[in-house]
Amino acid sequence: MRIEIGGADIFFDVVGSGLDADMQPRPTLVMLHGGPGYDQSTLRPHFDVYADIAQVVYLDHRGCGRSGGAPETWTLDRWADDVAELCARLGIARPWVLGQSFGGMVAMRLATRHPGLASKLVLSSTAAKFELEETVRMAGSLGGPEAAAAARQLFTAPSAEAYANYARVCLPLYTRGGSVTRAHAIHKPEVTVHFFDGEMRDMDMRADLAAVEVPTLVLGGALDPVTPVLCSEEIAAAIGDNADLRIFEGCGHGVYRDDPAGADAVIRAFLQGA
Repeated sequence: MRIEIGGADIFFDVVGSGLDADMQPRPTLVMLHGGPGYDQSTLRPHFDVYADIAQVVYLDHRGCGRSGGAPETWTLDRWADDVAELCARLGIARPWVLGQSFGGMVAMRLATRHPGLASKLVLSSTAAKFELEETVRMAGSLGGPEAAAAARQLFTAPSAEAYANYARVCLPLYTRGGSVTRAHAIHKPEVTVHFFDGEMRDMDMRADLAAVEVPTLVLGGALDPVTPVLCSEEIAAAIGDNADLRIFEGCGHGVYRDDPAGADAVIRAFLQGA
């Protein structure tokens, strides 16, 4: 399905009913994919099964996947505003919001720019501030000097060529199973390079996160080469008492990929808890 938001054609999809068997409203889980530049396929079909406890709503972020939008609008503020407007237009009140990687960055901006919209946040393998040296160190520890060099090149001088090399060398390090599933993904590397070469360089949302007042689950993998444990720790520390930090040993980028059962148990308990 498509909806026009802020001059862009935004694609979204829905899994599950908004009403239970007694015709009462069910919770809504809004899923924010990573990238940017990829589409919602990196979350699917894994999170489709959450339709047993909620109506699950996915969108392709502006400029990503099946969605349109001019490059000058590819900003965290606009990406967050798109989510808020999608919820308003669809009548989604107080959703659970889960953001993976870049999607977690959008979720954090959403929580601080539109306080009161989300009722719970799940921030998975993401960063409020990109930690270059720790990312390079982790890439090197997992993939050796070539991986460290590829990470430093991409994140200090982003380009299509640097991203292609990074994808070849470093993406296979993201999960213990050997790279992120991209068989069905629509990828627009120009969006990736735009964000890495611009807003992500100086991004620091840590001070703003002190205002987050909703329960927040922060998930990180001990073997994550791009948003290492330090990033998860910084997010939890910034949010304070409202944050629940869970680090999964032996897992990489997106713990639901490497430990599906363990991650799901934690996420479901958090979402369905008081």
